[in-house]
Amino acid sequence: KCQCETHHAKSILYQILNKEHRSETKWHQQYRSPHRPTGSRGCSCVDRGRVVLKTPEATCRRASEVLLKTLTFIKNLPSFYHLPWEDRLVLIQQNWAPLFVLGMAQEGVDFDLREISAPSLLKKILLNQSLTAGNEPGSLSLGASSAEVQKMKNLLWKFWDLDISAKEYAYLKGIILFNSGCHVLKCLPYVQTLQQEAQQALMKFISTVFNRNLGRFAWILQLIASLRDIDADAIEELFFRPILGEATLNVLRLETL
Repeated sequence: KCQCETHHAKSILYQILNKEHRSETKWHQQYRSPHRPTGSRGCSCVDRGRVVLKTPEATCRRASEVLLKTLTFIKNLPSFYHLPWEDRLVLIQQNWAPLFVLGMAQEGVDFDLREISAPSLLKKILLNQSLTAGNEPGSLSLGASSAEVQKMKNLLWKFWDLDISAKEYAYLKGIILFNSGCHVLKCLPYVQTLQQEAQQALMKFISTVFNRNLGRFAWILQLIASLRDIDADAIEELFFRPILGEATLNVLRLETL
């Protein structure tokens, strides 16, 4: 039976656990996935599902290698170091997640998952656990969002289906890194120029190698847009929380650079 039905506002157990007697509508607004439209009739239990890696030791090692290769690629770009430190910091913080997923695609890193279940409110009460422990700062979350991870896996398969070459991956990294959508940049016109140059180089390469098949170019750009929708927190929880513990990935990125 769908768990959503067990939280009806008229349920006696629900009223006991919810001392403020919030309405059913407000409860669903709080726990519904932000990616699911309000009018959707689908069950939100799927969006609240949590997953972890089936083989965390091996997969986390490969994920760390991908992250290191991604940061090394960035470090070796002379145009990147022509930017002020503040701009470099913004570009990395804003774009590390899509760059990481792109690196996973390039390295052919696939991974298996297993579902986990979070303890129920009733179980927490019976075990005298804090009902808000999972939301407190510094507490370790229980796995990553199943919906977000599945979205990432679907994108990986789309990249593999296109059989993208090493040169295409290099141009794509440039397009993603020099994201002109970051309007807080001090050198925004320079970053916009770098992104345009990367796009033109990719278009020229595809036109030459794939017989002017600009449909491939448009499809790849669409995948880039989808990469930006991947939740960075889900990536961190799935691939790096098992080895970082309570440390943040941001500190690791800055130390590496």
